[in-house]
Amino acid sequence: MGQYLKPFIFSVVLLCMGGGAISQEQPSLRDRAEELYRRYEYANAAKLYTRLVDTRNPRLQDLERLAESYLRMKDYESAENWYARVVQQAGSSPDNLLRYGRVLKVNGKYAEARRQLESYASQTGNGPSVAVEIAGCDSALVWMATPTAHRLRNETAVNTSNSEFGVFPSGDHVYYAGEPGIKPGMDTYGWTGNAFLRIYTAPLSSGGTLGGPSLSSGGINGSEYHVGPVAAGKDGNTLYVTRTYVGKDADLKKEDGRRYRTNTLELYIYKKKDDGWIAEPFAHNNIDEYSVGHAALSPDETVLYFSSDMPGGHGGTDIWYSERQADGSWGRPVNAGPLINTVGDELFPTIAPDGTLYYSTDGLAGMGGLDVFRSTGSRGQWDAPANLRYPVNSAADDFAYVVYGEDAEGFRGFLSSDRKGGVGGDDIYSFSFDKPKVIIILMGTTSDKSTGERLAEASVTLYDGDREIVAKKRSSGSGTFEFVLEGNRSYTVLGQKEGYHADSARVSTVGITRSDTLEVALLLEPVFRVGQTFELENIYYDFDRHNIRPDAAAILDELVRTLRDNPTLKIELSSHTDSRGSHSYNELLSQRRAQSAVDYLVGRGIARERMVAKGYGETRLVNRCADGVPCSREEHQANRRTEVTVLAY
Repeated sequence: MGQYLKPFIFSVVLLCMGGGAISQEQPSLRDRAEELYRRYEYANAAKLYTRLVDTRNPRLQDLERLAESYLRMKDYESAENWYARVVQQAGSSPDNLLRYGRVLKVNGKYAEARRQLESYASQTGNGPSVAVEIAGCDSALVWMATPTAHRLRNETAVNTSNSEFGVFPSGDHVYYAGEPGIKPGMDTYGWTGNAFLRIYTAPLSSGGTLGGPSLSSGGINGSEYHVGPVAAGKDGNTLYVTRTYVGKDADLKKEDGRRYRTNTLELYIYKKKDDGWIAEPFAHNNIDEYSVGHAALSPDETVLYFSSDMPGGHGGTDIWYSERQADGSWGRPVNAGPLINTVGDELFPTIAPDGTLYYSTDGLAGMGGLDVFRSTGSRGQWDAPANLRYPVNSAADDFAYVVYGEDAEGFRGFLSSDRKGGVGGDDIYSFSFDKPKVIIILMGTTSDKSTGERLAEASVTLYDGDREIVAKKRSSGSGTFEFVLEGNRSYTVLGQKEGYHADSARVSTVGITRSDTLEVALLLEPVFRVGQTFELENIYYDFDRHNIRPDAAAILDELVRTLRDNPTLKIELSSHTDSRGSHSYNELLSQRRAQSAVDYLVGRGIARERMVAKGYGETRLVNRCADGVPCSREEHQANRRTEVTVLAY
């Protein structure tokens, strides 16, 4: 993600901070947590900070460290849980509101993110710094309610736990940049600990998907440091490759006890010769002053577009262009103008076959991070850019959008993104944009489970089978909502509203071959009536066990969200067994089960003092299966349940 996109000038960690004097005292739990945090071992640090904050009056810094650890780990759901507590603590800095707002934005909670960002602006007087982010929240709410017809597919044949990005189709294959797996003796990039970027090729199928990759040969990957991304001429015999130039020892910078070496990007032009490539630098590289990279060619190959932070731009990095001269050389770079360039960063331009410019920027209102925009024109004359909306854009960084294969049925292409649900860091996604042949509508309602009355303005989220957000909107004034579904897919639809426990339902379009309308009713349980009890459906325990099963954890996560979003709510969380075993044993077993559920919620960010664990054993059976009554396994399991009772609000 950001380590390859922003800033445009890279840093490579050369030397780590030296160790201090060795203490003779046994380090405390907090000392160990702090040491792990300083060493960037966030997953291990989080485990210790979770223990430290499990107290009635946790330290604000411990909570902040825990929230940030999850943020650095990209566990945004957990980060949201903990930042929700951080911002409620006395003495919490307004900067935590900013972080909380951005985490909410990553999680697609744009209305809530807007409130936190506005609160930050109000408390600091620094409204201009978040104005674009707030505008993006407003736009994202509209875009997620009406997603475009783009269908994205993670290209798992090429994506790894590292980063892959920047696809460029060339004939029956593609080029892209990726991090190789680390081998003994291999140099690594200090920021990520991964290997330096290299250029890969992969076969391109007629359906627009990628096959198994291989490292590009012929000398393309001969540079010592990062190589890629790449663009190619139509004949495939000329490549425009971005490379990293590493400065000399005199370029070392010192920060926070570590030394860094400044890096700039430069553009190289590779020309085919026999079985290899001959490289020559782009005439307008200037490694001492600025970076040049991310090349794109106009359809007639007479104009070369690229990103650069050279002087004379409008912000961080801008899009520039150079025109091919009569002798084949490239002319003086010219800025592409103020309509597409902003005070932010413009990166990864690509030019479609029809001449449309696609590029990414964080300087215009978007869904979060880098968003992809389109504009028509050429050289320095462009129309106002338009956001490609959801699902091309997400709350993460979305970039390197390239179109190919357009016909009467639609078009195809590739996109790079570090959005949630990917395989690794940056991932490559193929996409198709096809005119729908079968239209499937999901019509639903949101209602109060206890009264049956319709609930207006409930948040309704449509997820796919991998728990990725497909669309999100609010129910109408009459408590209705509608989504357009795709064929041969499984969905989950989730309804949420403050003051209610969420409800969800599963929907499948598998086997539907004609246009159809499906219906679903979401029944949300009120949670604010003291003494009210409701069952957490589908939370079951294995016989004679008290551990939280994965299917139960998913349901408990919904309770986490309810408690997080209603910070004054206090509950009793009770567990019940079936009748097998003695009464005393079942009482102890159910107490352990209830305690396990409470411990799980505490680990997800809910303060322990808001919950009471209570085991009732077999005293509250829900069916006939008392002692001595023969029952099926399913009937017994129905009694092994968890319930919630509201104690206070």
